Amino acid sequence: MNNIENKWLECLVKLYEKELMLNKGIFEGSKKEQLLGNLEVLEEARKRVMETKNKELEKLYKEFYYDLFIIKEDNIPYSVYEAEVKLARERGYGNIPITDEYKKEKNKSIIQDQKESLDKWLEYFIYDEEAKTYKSWEVFWVLEGLQKLGKYDKEKHKYTKRDKTTVYPYPEVNKVAIFNTINLMEEYLKDKKGPEELKSALGQGNFKQLYEYSIEQQMLQGERKDNGIEGKWIKYDQGSDYHKLRDSLQGYKTGWCTAAGESFAKEQLEDGDFYVYYSVDENGEYKIPRIAIRMNGHAKIAEIRGIEQNQNLEPEMLPILDEKLKEFPDKDKYLKKEHDMKKLTEIDNKINQGLELTQEELKFLYEIDSKIEGFGWNNDPRIEEIKERIQKRDYSKIYNCKEEEIALNQEEWEQNPKQFKVLVEDLDIYGLTSAEGLVLPQTLVGKLWLEDLTSAESLVLPQTVVGDLDLSGLTDANDLVLPKTVGGALYLYSLTSAKGLKLPQTVGGSLELSTLTDADDLVLPETVGGALYLPSLTSAKSLKLPKTVVGYLNLRNLISTECLIIPDPLTYTIHMCGFDITPENVEECRKKQIR
Repeated sequence: MNNIENKWLECLVKLYEKELMLNKGIFEGSKKEQLLGNLEVLEEARKRVMETKNKELEKLYKEFYYDLFIIKEDNIPYSVYEAEVKLARERGYGNIPITDEYKKEKNKSIIQDQKESLDKWLEYFIYDEEAKTYKSWEVFWVLEGLQKLGKYDKEKHKYTKRDKTTVYPYPEVNKVAIFNTINLMEEYLKDKKGPEELKSALGQGNFKQLYEYSIEQQMLQGERKDNGIEGKWIKYDQGSDYHKLRDSLQGYKTGWCTAAGESFAKEQLEDGDFYVYYSVDENGEYKIPRIAIRMNGHAKIAEIRGIEQNQNLEPEMLPILDEKLKEFPDKDKYLKKEHDMKKLTEIDNKINQGLELTQEELKFLYEIDSKIEGFGWNNDPRIEEIKERIQKRDYSKIYNCKEEEIALNQEEWEQNPKQFKVLVEDLDIYGLTSAEGLVLPQTLVGKLWLEDLTSAESLVLPQTVVGDLDLSGLTDANDLVLPKTVGGALYLYSLTSAKGLKLPQTVGGSLELSTLTDADDLVLPETVGGALYLPSLTSAKSLKLPKTVVGYLNLRNLISTECLIIPDPLTYTIHMCGFDITPENVEECRKKQIR
C-alpha cells in the first residue's frame, strides 16, 4: 500500500468510521483494513459492470446505492404535499385535496426522480473513460459526499444540506468540477498544498465545500458565464424525447425544475411545446440556456423563466423575449395571468398576517378595473375566500365614499336608491320599459339588467358597471350615454343604427350588436374581452376594428374586406361570409383584397 493510498484511507476512516461502510464482522483487522475490504468489494462490483456492461449486474449495483441514498416514503415530509398544493393554489388551480392517492403519486415521482438523478453519477463512474481511472477510495469519497448535496443556491454558490428528508433530486454530474475537487484533495494529501481559504475544508475532507469551490471557480473562469446575448431559440415539440431537453440544461445551474428530476421534463413535454433560448459558449456553440418558455399545447404559454434569482429574466434578455413573444397570440393574456396570480398571492399573504389592504389592492381584489385571470379552468377560489370578509369599509376605501353610501344588495338599495352611490351586487330591474324617475347608483359592482327598456330617454347609467350590462331592448342609441367602463359583456341586441352611439373604450366581456346593419358612425372599443358580434353588417366602410378581441369577430354577412381597417398585428379570427381571416392568413388576405 503506497503512501497516498494510506492517507486517503486514514482520511476516510476519520470521516466515516461511524457510518455504514464499516461493517464489523465482515472483515477483520483495524478500521482501515475493514474499510479497505469494503472498498475492494465495491470496486470489484463496479469493474464487473464496467467490463461486462451487463444490465442485470448494473441494476444490482445501482440498487445497492438506492438503498443507501434514496429517500424512504416514511421520511417524505407532509410539508412537501402542502407546498405543492400551495403552488397550485397560487397559480389559480384551486384547492387540491391531499388524499392518500395524491401522496402515493407524489412519492412515486420524488423517488423516481432521485433514482434517475443518482443513476447519472453511478453511470459516470462506471462508463466514462476518465472516471474509469479513479481509485475506489476516490469514488467512495465523492459518492459519500454526494449525500450532503441538496439544491444549488445560485446567489450563495452553495448547495443546501441534504438529509434523510430531502426530496430534491441529486444535482447533475459536473465532470470538470468532480475532477478538480478530487485533484484538490489529492494535492492536499500529498503535501498539504491548497488554497488558503480551503485549508479547513481540506483538513476535514469536506467534499461539499470543495465541490462548491470547484463549481464557483469554473463559473468565474467563464465556462458558465456568458458576456453576450447572441444565441438562438430551439423548440422541443410536445411529446418528443424529453431527454434531449433535460440533458441540454445539465451543468448550467438554471434553477429550472426541468433540469432536475426527469419526471419534470417528461410531464412538461407531454403537456406542450417547450422553447429554450441558448446563447453562445466559449466554443462558439449555442449551449448556454438563458430563457425558457413552457407551453400548454402549441399555442398557450404556461410559464416563462430566466436564470436570474427566483428564475427572473436577466435585463439584457428582455428584448430577446419581447421579439419571441410576437409569435404567440396570447402573450398579453399570459403576462396578465402571471401578474394577477402574483398580486393575488401577495394579497392573500397580507390578509393572513392581519394587514390592511391598500386601495389599489382592494380594487384589484374586487376586480374593479379588470377580471382576475389565473391558469386554472375556474376562477381562483382565493378571491371569494378573501372576499368573505367583505365590509363596507373596503368599498368606501375603493370608491372614496362614506360607508352609509354603499348598499351590499339590491334589497338594501331599493329601500332608498338616492342614498347609495355604490351597489355591491347584481341589479335586475325586470319589466321596466321607461327610465323616467329611475335613479341608479354611480357604481355597480355586479351586473345591470335593463333588458326590457325600449328608450334611453331620461336614462342615467352608472359611470362604472363591473359586470355585464344588458340593454338588449333598445332599438336606437338616441340619448344613450354608456358607462365609461363596462367590466363584463355589453348587450345591445336590438340596435339597428349606430347613430349617436358612443361605446366604452374597453368592454371586458363580449359585445353584442347583432342587428346593426351598417357601420356609419360606429367607433368600436380598442379592446373587447370576449367575442364581438356584428353578424348583420353588410358594409363596413372605413370601420376600424379593435386592436384586441379575446374571442373572435363575427362579420358573417360581410363579403368584402375593402375599406375594412384590420389591426396590425391581427391577434384574433374574423369570421366573414365564406372565409375566415386569421393571424396566419391575414397578409395573404390583404394582398388579394378579397371581394
